Amino acid sequence: MKKTTLVSLLGLTFGSLTSSFATASDAPKAGDQQVIHDIVADVSADRIESDITTLVNFGTRHTLSETQSDTRGIGAARRWIKAEFEKISAECGGCLEVYFQSDVISDEKRIPEATDVVSVIAIQRGKTDPSRYVIMSGDIDSRVSDVMDATSDSPGANDNASGVAGTLEAARVLSKHTFNGSIVYAALSGEEQGLFGGKIMAEQAKADGWRIKAVLNNDMIGNIEGVNGVIDNTSARIFAEGTRVTETEQEARIRRFTGGEVDSPSRNLARYIDRIADQFIPNLDTMVIYRLDRFGRGGHHRPFNDLGYPGIRIMETNENYNRQHQDLRTEDGIKYGDTLDGVNFDYAAKLTSLNAASLANMAWAPSPPANVSIEGAVRPSTTLSWDALDAEQNPQLAGYKIYWRHTDAPQWEFSRFVGNVTTATLENIVIDNYFFGVASVSKEGYESPVVFPGAAGSFGD
Repeated sequence: MKKTTLVSLLGLTFGSLTSSFATASDAPKAGDQQVIHDIVADVSADRIESDITTLVNFGTRHTLSETQSDTRGIGAARRWIKAEFEKISAECGGCLEVYFQSDVISDEKRIPEATDVVSVIAIQRGKTDPSRYVIMSGDIDSRVSDVMDATSDSPGANDNASGVAGTLEAARVLSKHTFNGSIVYAALSGEEQGLFGGKIMAEQAKADGWRIKAVLNNDMIGNIEGVNGVIDNTSARIFAEGTRVTETEQEARIRRFTGGEVDSPSRNLARYIDRIADQFIPNLDTMVIYRLDRFGRGGHHRPFNDLGYPGIRIMETNENYNRQHQDLRTEDGIKYGDTLDGVNFDYAAKLTSLNAASLANMAWAPSPPANVSIEGAVRPSTTLSWDALDAEQNPQLAGYKIYWRHTDAPQWEFSRFVGNVTTATLENIVIDNYFFGVASVSKEGYESPVVFPGAAGSFGD
């Protein structure tokens, strides 16, 4: 506590910025926008329950299951999801571009015969920066104990009808608003067979030149009763990897001397969502997990991470393994299977509202700063620089905010708005003692995620 007080004094009393920079009074009002609270309140647990129930009633949604029936199997499920997105689009005057995205997958361990893996994508185009994307996803497919069993009933109520229902509900709520950047709602297939829907989407996005700034993968957001006996509806986990898998040898060498292991864009995306939870979501505390995913397991954010995009996984804190990947049965008094009675719809709505609030904040904010750099070796001050954002894409830009924290602090501790400039110096803030970053700020107070200097923290152009 004493150290924090001293640094606050140094940063706010004795520290100073170059005289041409903005004063604190010039900064946009910190983002406690009523519209975000309205978005959170608009998320409906009843609609989520209805959507999960519909998905469960398709019997099985296994990737290799029936595709011709209108009432059973993966084909019926994806057609219903597409119809729901189209209904949402009709209600907002055609604001969503809805389509199937697919590829034929074969010669894989879990897909031995050629199979059309089909996802459902809905895009809400931004009005000023449509090529900048933030994505929310959930997985359509389900499974039982045998990953190759495509015929047995596999309700997949929590894993992962909850994530798909949350994605549909976020689209219903956010489609009532207009944003600067684009929001994508994705119901992805083939997750249980090898993350194929995510791979198809990530590779197509890269080929199409999408500027992806965030992927929020929702995989199991409805269970509050853990196999460990804990019942908890007040917390959630955000899994976020550290160093990018795409890092080059030269970038790794620079990171060794400048840091960045805990400041990848995925980690700073997770910190951003954690702050959104604290500010806008009542009775929810998020745990940022410094790991790509759970031990020995995976999710649909990983294909995006594999290509260098910022991606995280949002999910419940306490899993119930008796309800995951299980044949429907009762043994020794224990009920197995992923059924509707294992889903808490209010909790699923709470995590959906976290997604919606995060997506809205990022889509209304300017793009994250690019080419952030830092210098200050053997000096009593620290200087950060970055490229100016494109004014046509970001007409809402008010300026930039510098953040810094102690190197062992999990969350950003200090900040200063510096105006619409491309370089700023923090006097008497020593570079060696802190980690630093820069966020862009809109005139309404919406902020981008914080960008750590150098390739280690870059969100891309």
